Amino acid sequence: MDAILEEFDRYLALERGRSEHTRRAYLGDVRSLLEFVAQQRPGAGVAAVTLPVLRSWLAAQSAHGAARTTLARRASAVKTFTAWATRRGLLADDPALRLQAPKTRRTLPAVLRQDQAIDAMAAATSGAEQGDAMALRDRLIVELLYATGIRVSELCGLDIDDIDTSRRVLRVLGKGNKQRTVPYGGPAQIALTAWLADGRPTLVTATSGPALLLGARGGRLDPRQARTVVHQTMTAVAGAPDIGPHGLRHSAATHLLEGGADLRVVQELLGHSTLATTQLYTHVSVARLRAVHDQAHPRA
Repeated sequence: MDAILEEFDRYLALERGRSEHTRRAYLGDVRSLLEFVAQQRPGAGVAAVTLPVLRSWLAAQSAHGAARTTLARRASAVKTFTAWATRRGLLADDPALRLQAPKTRRTLPAVLRQDQAIDAMAAATSGAEQGDAMALRDRLIVELLYATGIRVSELCGLDIDDIDTSRRVLRVLGKGNKQRTVPYGGPAQIALTAWLADGRPTLVTATSGPALLLGARGGRLDPRQARTVVHQTMTAVAGAPDIGPHGLRHSAATHLLEGGADLRVVQELLGHSTLATTQLYTHVSVARLRAVHDQAHPRA
């Protein structure tokens, strides 16, 4: 099993360009499937993976309380695995071709109102007024996430050379190793300048490399640290939902659309592979319009 999983992991990394997080999730799902097969038919191996086995495995996951979104991801993982195993010769044919994955219910993401976003940026700025290196970094984290709508993994992966301060754009490496250019505004530029002048030089070490954002010990910033920073910032904003970096991404997209941005422009900025993903944010805007209408219109 370990040898098969190692080879599958290399395939995901080298041929599919999957991130470490995605590979870890897929490998966990496939390991769960193979362990389920071993329990049903000891010593049978990958060749025992059939459509009834896949259905039984998903049913067992559901019985143990797995959410629809989790089941959908696990079905996607095993579909990728069985397709690869069939090409590899480990399976005579692909049993997952007729596997029906549970459809997920797409829920509206929690987002900040525009006034709450402004308050969050102000809270991050107030903490950096004393010039402390960590506070300057935390301010830049919040400013860049909201200004650009990039993912937290993309933020932590930024190098100094990825910043073009003259044009105020970032070069971002997104999912599937796809590169895109994202602009940012004046407030983020101010935060970036302060960090590069007074913050980063304080934390940089011989092992920092070209990383733009650094941890307390000088290494590249970890996404978990960035999430903690965002959550802590949100506690200073009265009435704001407890969101993380992805919530700031949702908020940025929603506010762009509310400001009149074209849907395809927002798609490009966010790095979505399909327009259908970006269209979720139009539902958020419509829901908020409805809420305001119901509250304010005398004939609502």
